[in-house]
Amino acid sequence: MIFNGLEFSLMKKEDISVLIPVMKRAFDDDARLFFQKTAGDPPGYDDGSFLEKWGFDSNAVSYRINLGERAIGAIILFIDDKHKCGFLGNMFIDSELIGKGYGYTAWCFVEHRYPQIAVWETETPAVSYRNHHFYINKCGFHVVAVEGGIDRYKAQFKLKKEICEKMT
Repeated sequence: MIFNGLEFSLMKKEDISVLIPVMKRAFDDDARLFFQKTAGDPPGYDDGSFLEKWGFDSNAVSYRINLGERAIGAIILFIDDKHKCGFLGNMFIDSELIGKGYGYTAWCFVEHRYPQIAVWETETPAVSYRNHHFYINKCGFHVVAVEGGIDRYKAQFKLKKEICEKMT
């Protein structure tokens, strides 16, 4: 489905090989910027096993994101319709395209596609300042907890966004 110039398609197993270099660039870029490392995390981000494990988890809904014919990222969501809650398990955009609004468009797609979800949650490393700006300032999340101690390289920000119904 097309949304604001990007195509979102349910992820297929054959998408993994196309998404590996995109995810590797995105996570390696974060590792260099925020962790002073040359390789990123989480385990399996660079060989497809992360996408295989989480993108095709029985509780996940995963999308490949395309700009024209080019794969530029992916989203992994966990939707709990019964409780009207959603968890953003992973979202990445090719590091070559950061700052061009594609991540925000992807998040807007999620909210548009799942209007029944009243509360969204996610987490991100405490040291990933670019992610903080994106989730908090662009997407409207709030930090609700910090877990993992005081070491900013090990701590995780727990984020939440409550969707308010529009007044009619």
